[in-house]
Amino acid sequence: MQTLFAGGAVFDGEKTQPPGTAVLAEAGKIRRIAPAGEFAGFAGERVDTTGGTLLPGLIDCHVHLTLGGEGDPGTAQMKLGDGPLALKTLERAQTTLKGGIVAVRDCGGRNYVEISVRDSIARGEFVGPAIRASGRIICMTGGHGNRTGRIADGVDEVIKAVREQIHATADVIKIMATGGVMTPGVNPEDAHYTREEMAAGLAEARRFNKRSASHAQGSEGILNAVLGGVSSIEHGIFLNDECLKAMLERGTFLVPTLAAVLNIIRNKGNGIPAWAVEKSERVFEFHKASFQRFYKAGGRVAMGTDAGTPFNLHGENALELEYMVENGMSAEDALKAGTAAAADLCDLLQLGTLKEGANADLLLVNGNPLADIRMASRRENHRAVFKAGKAAAGTPTLAGSLSRIQAQAAF
Repeated sequence: MQTLFAGGAVFDGEKTQPPGTAVLAEAGKIRRIAPAGEFAGFAGERVDTTGGTLLPGLIDCHVHLTLGGEGDPGTAQMKLGDGPLALKTLERAQTTLKGGIVAVRDCGGRNYVEISVRDSIARGEFVGPAIRASGRIICMTGGHGNRTGRIADGVDEVIKAVREQIHATADVIKIMATGGVMTPGVNPEDAHYTREEMAAGLAEARRFNKRSASHAQGSEGILNAVLGGVSSIEHGIFLNDECLKAMLERGTFLVPTLAAVLNIIRNKGNGIPAWAVEKSERVFEFHKASFQRFYKAGGRVAMGTDAGTPFNLHGENALELEYMVENGMSAEDALKAGTAAAADLCDLLQLGTLKEGANADLLLVNGNPLADIRMASRRENHRAVFKAGKAAAGTPTLAGSLSRIQAQAAF
């Protein structure tokens, strides 16, 4: 079946197409992008995009589908067996899709439950976003994420831990470079793995053609990961000049996850552990300033939220676009960070841009998100989400069907 999207604006993930551009989808792919006049006489299904903007479905490069956004999500997760957790994980993935996110990079689950969900969606057993999964995060003894992570100390053990994730079919390798906010008794500023341990793990990931991500908040740990060749720095709270220079020279992505700390501060007193609130309040201004400096310096940014952390809800991921704009990013660059740049980081070559042959995973929003990012960031402004050309959420106006109904009524 063919579906023609026409009437409104088109943002293709990198730029706005000329007025009057239409997009034809067929068999789950984008078949043609051309002036609407080329499709005169088209008799198939039409989606009327008038007054809105069609753009690629968004991509979130940092989520935790086994966490549910409770005040203390780690404790809530540990109360569930793998079976119930798998059902919750699938539900959260589907909620994410309904929020305009057609793909996610899961940066740490539990017992590979999220990989099973990934595979079920990929086989077509369930509708959901494409998932790139890291499997178990790799951390040092007592390090950030040690409750569910793969604990490894020393170069040889780190290499073995990377190989275990590859054996488990992980798409990306995640190594914890520093302490973090949501683990008690660790300091976000502290480097955890040594430079040698980090470099060894990242080299092993590259040897098997895997991208890598590093939870890295303190400056020393960030630098260790960047010099080791990591693909992306997650959070990047304390980016100093040396870190910035190294990231720019190597083209290292920053996945800022501004939503994570912001939601903890906004919801303190609602079941969030006091130590997590204290750390969030301590790092909040540094986090914003580091993002602003990195963006102004021309660094590569990909959208990520850390969804699943306290009150950082699956399905509300697109709000990260708004937070990035509030901190100095242009609306156009924020949309690029959530589409083309995110697809680049996640090796999702068929997503993130509207081009002929790409997947017809689309988001249709009201108005112009380049003029008002809230059109894309807030679910109430989303008209519809399409997965493989089929509506997965919302109620798109089917102009062809509507005209036929009206003609029948008139007859």
